[in-house]
Amino acid sequence: MTGLILIVDDTPTNLDVISEALSDAGFDVAIATSGERALQQLERRLPDVILLDVMMPGIDGFETCRCLKANSKTVDIPVIFMTALSDTDSKVQALELGAVDYITKPFQEKEVLARVKTHLQLRRLTQNLEYQVYQKASELQASQLKLIQSEKMSALGQLVAGVAHEINNPVGFIRNNIFHAETYIKDLLRLVDSYQHHYPQPVVELQNQLEEVELDYLREDLPKIIQSMQVGIHRIEDISKSLRTFSRSDNNFSTDVDIHAGIDSTILILRHRLKASDARPEIKIITQYGQIPCIECCAGQLNQVFMNILANAIDALEEGNVGRSYQDITANPNCINIKTELSADSKSVLIYIKDNGIGMALEVQHKIFDYLFTTKEVGKGTGLGMAIVRQIIVEKHGGSIEVNSQLGQGTEFIITVPVKC
Repeated sequence: MTGLILIVDDTPTNLDVISEALSDAGFDVAIATSGERALQQLERRLPDVILLDVMMPGIDGFETCRCLKANSKTVDIPVIFMTALSDTDSKVQALELGAVDYITKPFQEKEVLARVKTHLQLRRLTQNLEYQVYQKASELQASQLKLIQSEKMSALGQLVAGVAHEINNPVGFIRNNIFHAETYIKDLLRLVDSYQHHYPQPVVELQNQLEEVELDYLREDLPKIIQSMQVGIHRIEDISKSLRTFSRSDNNFSTDVDIHAGIDSTILILRHRLKASDARPEIKIITQYGQIPCIECCAGQLNQVFMNILANAIDALEEGNVGRSYQDITANPNCINIKTELSADSKSVLIYIKDNGIGMALEVQHKIFDYLFTTKEVGKGTGLGMAIVRQIIVEKHGGSIEVNSQLGQGTEFIITVPVKC
């Protein structure tokens, strides 16, 4: 067993004896002749175990130990006190300060080696256990995120499939009947034209009815009404199609996907949040789509990434609008820019999503993808959205996601996804 042992003692003889014994046993040894020098050394290199004398000039061993346990970098290093004090109070004080053991002077070489080896072994077992716990916790978090994400997409897929079915049936009925209604209206108007041609001077009662229904206005407005109804039907069909595109049922399987169609469907679903209100004008979405190929990905999952990022961008913009007048927002409008391009080596697609909202502090940027981290009020944020985003992009698709932000200047996410997973 090897490791670095720091010996802190102001007596040269003690340093020589213990240093030689530890070196002969295969340990690396560092020495310090005072508590102050020991603390300075620890800033450069951390030992595995510290042997600390109690009675020293300057700060004594107790105060040195107190400083060690107050520092997050050194708090877990085992400290073994070396003392000529044999009273119980001194031993209790040493243990209460965080020492793991104590050795009574004069030293017994075998005892020193045995205690050092024991606590070094315990430290390494503890570190190994901590690593395993961290690893298992990370795996559990990843599994939870996958389960949550999968269940959300499955539930959404079922909901959308049902909604789309319920919408498509009456929409198809209306679309087909509008075609027939338009034909019948044209036939009726031709019949009216024929009557007017053959009977240019109708009886008074018929003339009054023609004036009452405003035939000329009706002839002009009816085609517009039919056209407006057709536009409405197309709009409903587009929404239904976007819902199906967004929540693709093949979310667990990679297929060739048009990224732009996924982004457009997400924007359409969020359209109600982008519209102008009494408090602000419409949030502008500016797309700059490059010439990119279809990519091999899980479409439903990637669409969820777009949804989470765009929804957060809208939240940031609305938060930044607090306290601003309608005129001020109009002069400096809310905007989300979306840009796509192919990487220089043509192996990846890059997606840039940038808003001009409130931005994020540096410490928030460092935690933005952490599990359960959120800056939103209780009940408004779960802390899962961006963690799921990272898992989908990095772990599921082998891509990367970066965030660049500055307070008051907005936020930009840069997503890189391989063309072939």
